[in-house]
Amino acid sequence: MLIFASVILCVFVLLLGGNDSGSGKVCLKKGFCFLVEVAQTPSERAKGLMFRENMERDRGMLFIFPLESRYAFWMKNTLIPLDIIWINSAKEVVSIAEDVRPCVEEECETFTPEAAASYVLEVNAGMAAEKDIKVGDRLDF
Repeated sequence: MLIFASVILCVFVLLLGGNDSGSGKVCLKKGFCFLVEVAQTPSERAKGLMFRENMERDRGMLFIFPLESRYAFWMKNTLIPLDIIWINSAKEVVSIAEDVRPCVEEECETFTPEAAASYVLEVNAGMAAEKDIKVGDRLDF
């Protein structure tokens, strides 16, 4: 009976009090953290930040990919300018595209990193420069 009660309690905690897997933090070695939405399924990654009219300065979206590769991004239906930061499996910045503007054309430019990445962080344009994020920096999340 005690084991059964323990199992029920664990299930209850996981269902009601568990961690929200759709959000988290990406922190710089300088102590600043972005509060991020996590896009890890194909549909979440495909939608990304499309149709958002604004985003708070300390917010962003972290894309998680199952394999390390050179993932290209574009700004179709994205309404706010962004910095796109590619991060490898060791959580080191491998490439940055700064001040990427929304695409208003039918065909949009794609942005491809210099090296393979497992993660991509999108933040408001100008934040990479403001927070002095550079290739080689290690991030924690």
